[in-house]
Amino acid sequence: MGPLESSELALTCTGGAPGSSACGPYAAAADDGNGGGKRPDRGAQWRGESGARIKPSEQEQKTLRDAVYAALDLGTNNCRLLVARPAPADEGSAGFRVIDSFSRIVRLGEGLSRTGRLSAAAIDRTISALRICRHKIEARGVTRARLIATEACRSAENGAEFLQRARDATGLELEIVDRETEAHLAAAGSACLADSAAASVVLFDIGGGSSEIVWLGRSGRKPSGATHHLDGALRERVRFWVSLKLGVVTLAEKFGGLEVSDAIFEAMVEHVSEALMEFVAKVGAEHRCRNFHLLGTSGTVTTIAGVYLGLARYDRRRVDGLWMSSEEVNGAVASLRKMSYAERAMNGCIGAGRADLVLAGCAILEAIRRAFPADRVRIADRGLREGILMQMINADRAFSRASR
Repeated sequence: MGPLESSELALTCTGGAPGSSACGPYAAAADDGNGGGKRPDRGAQWRGESGARIKPSEQEQKTLRDAVYAALDLGTNNCRLLVARPAPADEGSAGFRVIDSFSRIVRLGEGLSRTGRLSAAAIDRTISALRICRHKIEARGVTRARLIATEACRSAENGAEFLQRARDATGLELEIVDRETEAHLAAAGSACLADSAAASVVLFDIGGGSSEIVWLGRSGRKPSGATHHLDGALRERVRFWVSLKLGVVTLAEKFGGLEVSDAIFEAMVEHVSEALMEFVAKVGAEHRCRNFHLLGTSGTVTTIAGVYLGLARYDRRRVDGLWMSSEEVNGAVASLRKMSYAERAMNGCIGAGRADLVLAGCAILEAIRRAFPADRVRIADRGLREGILMQMINADRAFSRASR
């Protein structure tokens, strides 16, 4: 997502008009986290103990209409939260309107590639951020939430121990998702920005500790406002996926991120290219039409977009959905590579928290672009959290419709 994000403008992500500049109208959602709101109804249950759906009562159906959803993504570098309400069903939308958000660089996976463990300092930083998330969840009256942890907690020897400590300290129960789930959630959150005229698209999410690459085919279903079709249609589109066990944090720790020479940058690109070889071979026979393009979701690509636009301060509204030509990406990356560490830290689209990581991200992007040459790249300031929200909302709407 966007660099230096603390609160943001949010979107209603619809199933229509995937070739437009944005995926549905924006709704103001900036908040300092101290807004009011009833506490969650912890008795509101939408599944039986066995996991099977149960028929809702009239009161439960009203609760569904008034539901407030939360999605939390705890990665190797960032802790991010979105709180949202479903868009009105009569809009024919599969989307939501964000009412609160939070993002903080916590560097949970700092040093993990060397030690195999989450450090005490990283755990303390992360729990501090999770306490803020807990406050927002309660203040906004969240009725259904999914809280996920990704690569850092998957890889760390003390990942499960950390999650238990976080639960004791904040009351939040996070689940560690596997690589396939992470790849599909990234696609669920971003695929609506793919050009509908493209027979295939490579979607990628460059993370802190892992990077997910998804080959999207064209949907075999006609566009529809029926939300319960969306998850199935997305599953049809995901033809291949891979999760590389490398990201901006792990790459910067391996090669260095403060001052990156041309030789070091090329070494990083080659390292990622080797990791990509098997996936490239797997999709080699897939059709690429003249509309083939890349679709990127991560702090790396949103930073590149901000630098290309010359933004003094990051602006999600101008970045999300932006198309960039291959030449424009080349120019923005070249500008970043010319900056010193101090210049990157002072840049309003990067900041001190990402200044030592952004060139590693550029190297991962360069490896992807070499593997899958394309004339265009679309920038998405959305990802796992949006995918989680859409899946929860779609499932509840389908259940409500089926039980009428």
